[in-house]
Amino acid sequence: MPGGSSAPGGRLTRPVVLVGMMGCGKTAVGTALATRLGVPFRDTDEAMVAAARMTIPEIFARDGEAFFRARETEVLRRLLREGPGVLSTGGGAFLRPENRAAIDGAGVSVWLRADGELLWNRVKHKTTRPLLMTDDPKGTLLSLLAVRTPSYEQARLTVDCAPALSVPQMVDRVIDVLSRNEVLEAR
Repeated sequence: MPGGSSAPGGRLTRPVVLVGMMGCGKTAVGTALATRLGVPFRDTDEAMVAAARMTIPEIFARDGEAFFRARETEVLRRLLREGPGVLSTGGGAFLRPENRAAIDGAGVSVWLRADGELLWNRVKHKTTRPLLMTDDPKGTLLSLLAVRTPSYEQARLTVDCAPALSVPQMVDRVIDVLSRNEVLEAR
């Protein structure tokens, strides 16, 4: 959809890149946001899986995190070039300065900020999180959150998550923040 799309809430002028910890809702909120705005939804993890023909845990196990992060940067840059849309990144993507610079150059970053307990409640039963395959997955998650927060704080915009909010309510919050910050043009 070159040039953005007009939808309820306005016309998206550039890629919106959702960043934050695993479990913050990047995929669920991103998919619903893209649908509401009438733009494509793109996911760096899905693109990585498609390119590698392997799951994220398999890529980590075979090639290691450094290899994964380098390929993630390549995929992120490619997806940003595809124009206005909603892009969900892996939880570690925004930690790399080159990724933050690429996002700032082509789009706008939105941190879906969630506290440790909310994140834990959302991911504790998942077996697809390679970084949580430890003896103390909750402690690992909380440590990752503490280490990653300074990077996430560099996002251009922040939307707070809360346990009582539904996905449509989170989409409303994101649209409000995008509108107030002129990422959505009035129709």
